[in-house]
Amino acid sequence: MNLHIRSKDITLTDNTKAHIESAIEAFTKYSLDITTINVSIGAEKQGVSVEFDIHIAHAQPVVINQSDDVLDAAIDIAIERANKALRRLHDKVVAPQKGSVKDLETLDA
Repeated sequence: MNLHIRSKDITLTDNTKAHIESAIEAFTKYSLDITTINVSIGAEKQGVSVEFDIHIAHAQPVVINQSDDVLDAAIDIAIERANKALRRLHDKVVAPQKGSVKDLETLDA
């Protein structure tokens, strides 16, 4: 898994980088084949924006955009949203849909 953290117009502290890296390591619990994660952090007129671009083999990439006034709050909310998206993707992979109502057999009483 490749990890790229980029910041524009913001200086990231070692604690912030460590927080992002530890959260991304937690993404491995979903057993998805994550190939690359790009994290972009930038300053806006009012606050900061955080973008997680998660590339998964054999699936569409998961892109999370989050804006907030405080950097740590934006990162935490983006991590929560990424966890939710990855959990849903994991659930689809593990237990795909069984079929529709049309596929059900009728019972003759």
